[in-house]
Amino acid sequence: MRRVVRERRALGAARRRLSDDGPGASTVAKAYRLLRGILNTAVEDDLIKKNPCRIKNAGVERPEERPVLTVSEVFTLAAAVPPRFRALVLLATFGSMRWGELAALRRHNLDLKARTVRIEASVSEMKTGKLVTGRPKSDAGARAVVLPEIVIGDLTWHLQRFSEAEPDGLVFVGEKGAQLRRSNFTKIWAKAIKDADLPAIHIHDLRHTGNTLAAMTVASLKELMARMGHSSTKAAMIYLHAAKDRDRAIADALGEIVKEGLKPQKDDGEDGDDPPLAGAKIN
Repeated sequence: MRRVVRERRALGAARRRLSDDGPGASTVAKAYRLLRGILNTAVEDDLIKKNPCRIKNAGVERPEERPVLTVSEVFTLAAAVPPRFRALVLLATFGSMRWGELAALRRHNLDLKARTVRIEASVSEMKTGKLVTGRPKSDAGARAVVLPEIVIGDLTWHLQRFSEAEPDGLVFVGEKGAQLRRSNFTKIWAKAIKDADLPAIHIHDLRHTGNTLAAMTVASLKELMARMGHSSTKAAMIYLHAAKDRDRAIADALGEIVKEGLKPQKDDGEDGDDPPLAGAKIN
């Protein structure tokens, strides 16, 4: 019994250290679920008597609410980064693309006449510094996204000036022509955020903003999932609920405008024989 208590306390302490100093809450929850599953197997195989992973709700993900930029703030940020990264900011937002997908993007993935981007690969940066290119994180991650007309001019300009020239050349490269690295982009990003006078945000928040804007259109759940590159409805439903809340706020504001417009107006010289306006109180 004492051993189980010690193990549970040790797990709890490790979880707190991860939450305070390590990866985000969602990553910790996923790691905890994985560990619990491994230890459940160990119990079934009679390797241990009990599973010490019994912290209530430790495996439940409660991702923190990420900021959503306004359209104006997105373009302010696009103007604040060096010109070679302007199109990256716009594509991350309005193409709902992840960093790894942007770093792996090649010329032949873009069809500017059709306004589409085909996402077929993603780049990961290992702790050793090695860049590994592979398929997107899921089958749904390989997708085609239609882009709004307003970003096509910036993409055309970017391809002419900054991208590698070959048909399979990288769309986004660093100032010295090397493949993008998140570690090298950190200082550029931090300076742009400061120059744009924006709160501290992550580059992934651009995709979050794009997903939120897409959800505010008439997109269905299936359409939103396809655009985001998600095989699960969970993430898409979060954006749809956020859009619904926004729609409710719009409706409430519209209602106030209607109420103001329906208020009876006093007109000198008339004694009020006309019927009351809709919504007006009758004394």
